[in-house]
Amino acid sequence: MLECGEIMSKILIIEDDQIISKELEKLLTNSGYQVSILKNFQDSLNEFLKISPDLILLDINIPYINGEVLLKKLRNYSDVPVIMVTSINSQIDEALSISYGADDYITKPYNPNILLLRISAVLKRINKNSNLLNYKDLKINLKKGIITKGIIEIYLTKNEMIIFSYLLNNQNRIVTRDELMTDLWNNNEFINDNALTVNISRLRNKLNEIGYKNIIETRKGQGYILL
Repeated sequence: MLECGEIMSKILIIEDDQIISKELEKLLTNSGYQVSILKNFQDSLNEFLKISPDLILLDINIPYINGEVLLKKLRNYSDVPVIMVTSINSQIDEALSISYGADDYITKPYNPNILLLRISAVLKRINKNSNLLNYKDLKINLKKGIITKGIIEIYLTKNEMIIFSYLLNNQNRIVTRDELMTDLWNNNEFINDNALTVNISRLRNKLNEIGYKNIIETRKGQGYILL
């Protein structure tokens, strides 16, 4: 079972054995993850960029490009957590994988429960270190004030990010204007009632730009709710 902060994390499986891929897909889906399986190994880097996963299970022996080489290329574009998977218990492969930027390493055949625990541990560690949140297919980086959808990024001001993160942490519950004002004050951002309205409007416009229209509803006389 997933814990808070791991809900609906997207995992990309890069494995050319279709039987293993399907078994992994079933295991991960049943554990509450979104799962994608890489299909085009000839263009694996661009496929990864389109999918924009939260974590990758990367087999070392894949067609057209060695998994370790692919990992090295990935690190030029992303710090997405990667767990390397191999059928050979090789200290050299493990050392190379870690040196190229892998977050963990596991050897086949592996215990499914151990794999799930490792995935959970990596995601928790990464999210804790980078202040990352998820909303549907969006990734929210609180430190950088960036919301990412695939390869598209939008930048929020500090006030907009404080408001959005508060709404997200209280999703599907009506949040009063007083609550938002208090949270802004707690973060040393002192704004008046009119400024709050302006910030909400700007936040809505930015979310609309990436296809999320009307996700922040106004409840007259009550406040706002993130759907």
